Amino acid sequence: MRLLLRLAGLAFLSVAVIMATLDATRSVAASSLVLTPLADSWTWAFPGGYAAARAFVEEKMAPVLWDPVLVGLLALPGWLVFLLLAFVFHAIGQPRARRVAAF
Repeated sequence: MRLLLRLAGLAFLSVAVIMATLDATRSVAASSLVLTPLADSWTWAFPGGYAAARAFVEEKMAPVLWDPVLVGLLALPGWLVFLLLAFVFHAIGQPRARRVAAF
């Protein structure tokens, strides 16, 4: 189980590096800081997914969950969200420290 969590953390880290590289490239091309929100990346990668997720959360869960919570999360830069996910998954998948018996 820990191996799967660490592999998921590695996958999230890979996505974070790719998204940060895209933002860095866009920033150099525009000669100003460009931070792409996760919502923009999501609608670019999966055009119908954003609207479907919004409808699902508002219908099946609480509508309050979508607007202040998920909209705020989706407004963050994509690389930051995936970096935080990578950290959390890697920390959870970290093996336990062995106890050394004292004499």
